[in-house]
Amino acid sequence: MPVLASHRKPRSTRPHSPAVGVTTAAIASVTLLSTQSAGAAPTPSKPTVEEIQKKVDDLYRQAGTATQEYNRAKESTDRQRNKVDGILDDMARRTESINESRRALGSYAAAQYRAGAVGPTAALIFADSPQSYFDQTHLMDRLSERQRGAVADYEGKRAAAAKQRTEATKSLESLTDSQDALRISKQTVQRKLAEARTLLARLTAEEKARLAELERKREAEARRKAQERAEAEKAKAKAEAERRRQEEAAREQRPESPATPPPGGDTGSGSGSGYASKAAKALSFARDQIGKPYVWGATGPSSYDCSGLTQGAWKAAGVDLPRTTWDQVKVGSRIATDDLLPGDLVFFYDDISHVGLYIGGGKMIHAPKPGANVREESIYYMPIYGSVRPA
Repeated sequence: MPVLASHRKPRSTRPHSPAVGVTTAAIASVTLLSTQSAGAAPTPSKPTVEEIQKKVDDLYRQAGTATQEYNRAKESTDRQRNKVDGILDDMARRTESINESRRALGSYAAAQYRAGAVGPTAALIFADSPQSYFDQTHLMDRLSERQRGAVADYEGKRAAAAKQRTEATKSLESLTDSQDALRISKQTVQRKLAEARTLLARLTAEEKARLAELERKREAEARRKAQERAEAEKAKAKAEAERRRQEEAAREQRPESPATPPPGGDTGSGSGSGYASKAAKALSFARDQIGKPYVWGATGPSSYDCSGLTQGAWKAAGVDLPRTTWDQVKVGSRIATDDLLPGDLVFFYDDISHVGLYIGGGKMIHAPKPGANVREESIYYMPIYGSVRPA
């Protein structure tokens, strides 16, 4: 019996509910948006003016540190260059001396060759007389002694020259290292200053006004602390003067007692008239530089960096200070902030990247930073690291 074909309609493959397609598309869209939102980086918030101020201050401090690195590298480079120049000059002199020895050896060799062309027996036979032969032989013996001396001298000079060439090679390598350090330090200073300038250039007029107001507040607070320090110093000086007056009156009532030097005399502690005289010269020099621009790496006379100014000031007083803040802090005697006297060096920041010359009353003369001039300012404007009495 043949199979009958089915007359049923095939079941449709189209979705029987349009809502299903819409819902699927909506879910896919929501999922895609959610995925994009989750993967997107959050928009960074703009830094506040206070944060910008801190960043700029940090960049200037880092530039100051790099400046001291530059100063140290430059000092090393100059020292190595002078050493290399001296070695090369000495090598030139030694070369000329070696050439003279070589010429002397050449003349001796020529004389020996001429004398050796005829044997001793033949020389005696052809000599005018036995006496002239013995005179010539004696002369050649003396010539041989001189020749041996000349050879020894020549060899000694060659050995010394070889040793010096080795020393020159090492010095040149050291000079190259110093020059590399100098270049890197210079680039670091320039990069930090460029970053600071870029940050300041991006500020709006309103942000610049806000930054200026923050700066005024910081300066006012530093001046307030300096004023308090000045009043404390006046009170201390007044009390010291009164104590001396009373001691003088007591001595007058006891004329038989031996005279004793008044307190504060030149005892070698740095607080006496000897130190005060030197400090006055250093301070006079520093005051004459007020208004000159800060330039990193500069030592005067038209511009200074911070350690260049203090070095120049104390040099005017007859005291040689090292070039960098890191070395200047090691000279003389360490002094507590409460015991500061005019002329003392005050160092700032934990990395000892800045220095100023104390003038009394909580103030100093210093070369602050690029864009500023040498000026008087409160020592409390920056965090104090420590102080030194250099002489």
